[in-house]
Amino acid sequence: MKVLLLKDAKEDDCGQDPYIRELGLYGLEATLIPVLSFEFLSLPSFSEKLSHPEDYGGLIFTSPRAVEAAELCLEQNNKTEGEGGSAVDSTGHLFTLISPAGRLNSRSSCTSKRIWERSLKEKWNAKSVYVVGNATASLVSKIGLDTEGETCGNAEKLAEYICSRESSALPLLFPCGNLKREILPKALKDKGIAMESITVYQTVAHPGIQGNLNSYYSQQGVPASITFFSPSGLTYSLKHIQELSGDNIDQIKTQGPQHPKKNCLQLEPLRKDCTDTAVMFAAIGPTTARALAAQGLPVSCTAESPTPQALATGIRKALQPHGCC
Repeated sequence: MKVLLLKDAKEDDCGQDPYIRELGLYGLEATLIPVLSFEFLSLPSFSEKLSHPEDYGGLIFTSPRAVEAAELCLEQNNKTEGEGGSAVDSTGHLFTLISPAGRLNSRSSCTSKRIWERSLKEKWNAKSVYVVGNATASLVSKIGLDTEGETCGNAEKLAEYICSRESSALPLLFPCGNLKREILPKALKDKGIAMESITVYQTVAHPGIQGNLNSYYSQQGVPASITFFSPSGLTYSLKHIQELSGDNIDQIKTQGPQHPKKNCLQLEPLRKDCTDTAVMFAAIGPTTARALAAQGLPVSCTAESPTPQALATGIRKALQPHGCC
């Protein structure tokens, strides 16, 4: 049975994406299609802040991309200011470096790897480094920082965790994306915990999303399930899925599911030799599930935690007759 995951591939130590492996254990053939690209920005400003840990009570990382922005700040052999360009990050995402003024830029900064290893890393490790999720925690550990809070799973729970532990009068440094939600900043503000945000990346649609989806549907047919990994991923991919599925998404919004299987959407296959196939929608977490619901789309599965194991278990249950997770 084929399932479609709207995310980029990330190989683990075994050389395979863990989502593909975990779903494969249940006999599900997963295909990954990236739907997001990222543009890194304000890296000189971020690097300057990283070089002064004495000004902050700790760090907050809620996404792998924010950690990668920190890694870029630590690179020794960056180009000089004004050259810039595009590249591919450690997870295969396409990204572009942009300066605060909007110019392409990958300027080297004062926070080199040598300085980081010699003094800054130890100073930051004397403070709290809060993270969301094991994937983000793994990346943070690779730059030598000790983490806490990774088991919280989402920003709401992390906010509760921080509020229960934080006592420093200094602000927490929060590198984030342009689409960050305000739940974490608001929760900390309500508790009187100071935080300083800096936008270090912005999210855009992956340039190959339409072509990749068209190719998948024409070659593989309609998948048994489609999993969304973020509200922005849903935003950038939904219009293409609507084009591939014809009028059926509009019908589901007004009439509800048109298939006996609970919370499934009947999609018309692109290939004439295919039979009608019901597609189940899954979400990696509650925020993405709410975004799907806001579009009037049914959610058959929301992973209990943002991990390959939890998602695979949830999809397997949901694809069983009358299954729901």
